[in-house]
Amino acid sequence: MQIAIVLFDRFTALDAVGPYETLGRLPDAETVFVAEHTGAVRNESGNLALTADRTLAEVPRPDIVVVPGGPGQTPQMDNRVLLDWLRAADATSTWTTSVCTGSLLLAAAGLLEGRRATSHWLALDHLKRFGAEPTGERVVFDGKYVTAAGVSSGIDMGLALLGRIAGDEHAQAVQLLTEYDPQPPYDAGSPQKAPAHLVAEFRAKSRFIME
Repeated sequence: MQIAIVLFDRFTALDAVGPYETLGRLPDAETVFVAEHTGAVRNESGNLALTADRTLAEVPRPDIVVVPGGPGQTPQMDNRVLLDWLRAADATSTWTTSVCTGSLLLAAAGLLEGRRATSHWLALDHLKRFGAEPTGERVVFDGKYVTAAGVSSGIDMGLALLGRIAGDEHAQAVQLLTEYDPQPPYDAGSPQKAPAHLVAEFRAKSRFIME
């Protein structure tokens, strides 16, 4: 089984690394980082890079597609090379997945029309523009499409899909070995729980302000 994790300039690192550390532990699976061009691809801060060992063209038929999000997602919405690859890879994939605003790239490729999906809370309503049905759930399965909400939810998505493919016990083993046992010091991880002034501040600054 081949897992292709897409990279693009100014992606969010945890969006890619979360699924890599969980879903990437499938038995006998090959995980490859792919991009339009091989080489280092830098995250949104520019101070961390992951290496794309293969181009999109070199990985035409992955079994699992993982699309991260991040500030760099916005310019990718018109990248025909990436969108065409997503459509072609999706035609034969077993699972097509995203984390955070990566779902907007799947939507822009026409893959989420009429489907339930999630994204980062600031971008959630933009799924409607592409005919998707946004939901605030942390991980959403709709057929072979699996979308995760913001950033850290990629870990949950990876574990959930791992359980579907390799069984609950294998997923539980991965959760145990990665010691994924969240006990956050604050209960502010969603707009429903966070202080209202913080939610308002980030909405006002968001690149996803509805026109």
